[in-house]
Amino acid sequence: MKRNPIETYEFWFLVGSQFLYGQETLDEVARHAQLMVDGLNASGNLPCKVIYKATLKTPDGIEDCMREANYEKSCAGIITWMHTFSPSKMWINGFSLLQKPYCHLHTQFNRMIPDKEIDMDFMNLNQSAHGDREHAFIGARMRLARKIITGFWEDADVQQNLGIWMRSAIGAIESRKLKVMRFGDNMRNVAVTEGDKVEVQIKLGWQVNTWGVGDLIKEIESVSDADVEAQMASYRQKYEFSTDDLETVRYQAKEEVAMRNFFEREGISAFSNTFEDLQEMRQLPGLASQDLMQEGYGYGGEGDWKVSAMTSLVKRMTEGMGGGTTFMEDYTYHMEKGNELSLGAHMLEVCPSVSTEKAKIEVHPLGIGGKEPPARLVFEGHPGKAVLASLIDMGGRLRLIVGEIEAVKPIYKMPNLPVARVMWRPEPDLYQAAHLWMLAGGAHHAVLSYDATPQMLEDWCEIMDIEFVHINKDTTVSSMKQQLFLSDLAWKLK
Repeated sequence: MKRNPIETYEFWFLVGSQFLYGQETLDEVARHAQLMVDGLNASGNLPCKVIYKATLKTPDGIEDCMREANYEKSCAGIITWMHTFSPSKMWINGFSLLQKPYCHLHTQFNRMIPDKEIDMDFMNLNQSAHGDREHAFIGARMRLARKIITGFWEDADVQQNLGIWMRSAIGAIESRKLKVMRFGDNMRNVAVTEGDKVEVQIKLGWQVNTWGVGDLIKEIESVSDADVEAQMASYRQKYEFSTDDLETVRYQAKEEVAMRNFFEREGISAFSNTFEDLQEMRQLPGLASQDLMQEGYGYGGEGDWKVSAMTSLVKRMTEGMGGGTTFMEDYTYHMEKGNELSLGAHMLEVCPSVSTEKAKIEVHPLGIGGKEPPARLVFEGHPGKAVLASLIDMGGRLRLIVGEIEAVKPIYKMPNLPVARVMWRPEPDLYQAAHLWMLAGGAHHAVLSYDATPQMLEDWCEIMDIEFVHINKDTTVSSMKQQLFLSDLAWKLK
């Protein structure tokens, strides 16, 4: 994919003060701010660079800075901190202009109170304890979407929380750029893969449009033998061939080259298709879709453009973390008493980023769709903590449902199941989790990520102003019913 790495984004550190305390104090504020930024950048806990942009002292200066942040493409958000007291009415006009994600870091330069050195000069300089409260009021008063992080700036947990929010902010910026290509429509008569594309573009920025399958077929027919062989060489480097049917694999390579050409030409980051609309295509893209996901593209089966876009965004937010993110579906349960598990899979399209071993290319009948047996990657997902995330259209608002899971090594070898698979134990347990998921309206498709955290996705929801529902070990059916009832009331009032 032709996308800049997330580390090319930067976050502006904006320090609040005023002229009341004199130039000597302002010089010290600037020195401290630069030391803090240097320390944050050297910590290794942040995915992007923090830039000390300015000490803001006037309403006009704040407005100018917010305008500049809005128009600077490399700026993914602002981080504010009040070293001294910055009267918050100064920030109203500037904040009314701000269109980038906003984090309020409540900290102070010094960790300890200097017992013998503390005097009124020290007190005039170090006013974060009450300066940040003044600043926070205007955020609350203006109902701004904001992230508040409290703690000492050198502590790892503070830096890690800031890093998580940075990834959420990048997800918000990338959301506004996202283009989804639908090859055909969604699977007939399915409800959850539908949705209001106009509302989604207004709310999340996604451009979701359809291209005819016939257009893709023409693109497939135009792929050269040289391009196919180059793609085959890539497969040989990344995967293990467990089939002698190279002609079938070559057709998947042809499909992948064709789709990538489409995506690069149109600036596409995510795509969907359906086995019900293949026309003269010989195979449903399996290996092709899996390898494209490995590159960072989002995918959604049966025309599910919402999960496709979310897969792309979560991959972008978690770039460089290494655990893996994929399109996923709960497929079948293991209901052994006391060892209840869910087996996740799909017909073909699970991303090999979640495998710790070299995936195998195999060819098997699909049993649905009436086309040739397609090549696909077969592997097991690795154990570890992960999340499932499902974006649904509730009619008038969007809801992101996030459930916590513990992926485990599959307890069976399943030699006759020729698909990639992940097995997991959901929180609080299989039956409760399924009940809670269905109460909230969670889709049968989801994003599975070993890297994204509930906090990261909640922060993204707050920036985008959509509903967030979290299922974890402490969630009960009664608490979920109450949350959904109150949420319905709140969102209707909004």
